[in-house]
Amino acid sequence: MTLLPAALAVSVACAVPVHAQSATPAPDGETFDVGQLFATTCGWCHSDGGRAAGKGPQLMNTTHDDDYLRSRIKNGKPGAMPAFGETFSDAQIDQIITYIRQLKPHEG
Repeated sequence: MTLLPAALAVSVACAVPVHAQSATPAPDGETFDVGQLFATTCGWCHSDGGRAAGKGPQLMNTTHDDDYLRSRIKNGKPGAMPAFGETFSDAQIDQIITYIRQLKPHEG
């Protein structure tokens, strides 16, 4: 009977929604690997490094302006995307926006 509480705890821990994945921030002013960030954090919802829709929209060729993207990254979207305003600095968010703007289809 003592295994039941432990099994329940493990199943609850594994049931955390995918969109609640958190990122480890890079120190302020330090360049971080945005491609890796997308693979480990954003890729849960923005497939293929942002090139394809998944649970979240495709980011490649987005028509949204930088202010919209900055706001969405910082503040999230209730029920859809977590806020990362306390995870990333403004400079890091600018790097993420630059990554999004530079997305191109895979060659080959």
